[in-house]
Amino acid sequence: MRILAIEPYYGGSHAAFLDGWRSRSRHDWTPLTLPASHWKWRMRHAAVTFADEVARRAADGQSWDALWCSDMLNLAEWRGLAPPAVRDLPCVAYFHENQLTYPVRHPDERDLQLAFTNLTTALAATQVWFNSEFHRDSFLSALDEMLRRMPDRAPRHCVEAIRAKSGVQPPGIEPFEKRPPRSPGPLRIGWAARWEYDKDPETFFQALDQLIERGVDFRVSVLGQRFSECPLVFERARRRLAATGRIDHWGYLAGREAYRAALQTIDVIVSTARHEFFGLAVVEAVAAGAYPVLPRRLAYPEIFGLAVAEAVAAGAYPVPPTRRAYPEILGANGSDDFFYGAGNSGGADALADRLAQLAQRLADPKPWENALGRAAACVGRFSWPVRAPALDKALAHL
Repeated sequence: MRILAIEPYYGGSHAAFLDGWRSRSRHDWTPLTLPASHWKWRMRHAAVTFADEVARRAADGQSWDALWCSDMLNLAEWRGLAPPAVRDLPCVAYFHENQLTYPVRHPDERDLQLAFTNLTTALAATQVWFNSEFHRDSFLSALDEMLRRMPDRAPRHCVEAIRAKSGVQPPGIEPFEKRPPRSPGPLRIGWAARWEYDKDPETFFQALDQLIERGVDFRVSVLGQRFSECPLVFERARRRLAATGRIDHWGYLAGREAYRAALQTIDVIVSTARHEFFGLAVVEAVAAGAYPVLPRRLAYPEIFGLAVAEAVAAGAYPVPPTRRAYPEILGANGSDDFFYGAGNSGGADALADRLAQLAQRLADPKPWENALGRAAACVGRFSWPVRAPALDKALAHL
């Protein structure tokens, strides 16, 4: 099949998804992209920009069998502006994120026009793919709530119309080479999220402060992307941790290989996120050999939960053959080890307790290796050699 792919925000996870899929796809792709900046303007002008570009290409004789676009495209506008030979192509809209549940500091900051763009894009698509069940369900719930608030003529039937054509298609990750032997030393803790408030860095650094007070030895790598507005807690934490000589890495690693190499040096990957649509950084870190320590909320239970571990053990998920050596360790306790706190809670105290336990467990290699095997089995189904054929097949069903 010949696929026209439109990505108005070609950077970060958006670019990684499109590049990873295309590099292993059996389909023939024509990617049209824009740089990853000025995201609100991208959502507003991309339909016009790409309609013009596609018109030029169609006039030159190019044609396609299907369209793929991300949630950053106003698909309904694009279909209205694109040439007739192209606008009626079967189309998948892929939702990396959405503008209804993406966090804002204050409710009045939310741009509901962009939320309606998500709505009309989903209505205009043949199929709508979300990167997790959590994302799909939370989006549809928030959409229904938004439409209930309309003063009149709320098109609430749209929620079920979108639900009926929605599916879950997780992203893929590049496989890692064999992890180098661990060098001696204390527990190496990693945190690899955007440096923004919705990732709850305060809880993470409070837990590290507790470890210091308890006399637990550790090292820390704080990775992830920093933006112009950065929570002050990062600089305060850097000074405290540097004063005790506990920092291995601090700050964004622009080179992809440098970042992947850093992931292979950490023992534990921590998330304190209050908002996460999938958790790609955690999945990558686990694939690199890190032990996940996660709150029991968001998309994490569907990736690392007990039911998932048991399904992997039973062969219900397609995992690479190298991961099939682990079914005997995906047993009664499954991957409950990967969460801290009770229920969907999980504050600094619970996180510090869990990290202190793992610092002690590190000295006993067999249970540690078994737990890593369970974690690797859970994320094995997200490697691109597995995901690309599955995405190709789903696209061909259009």
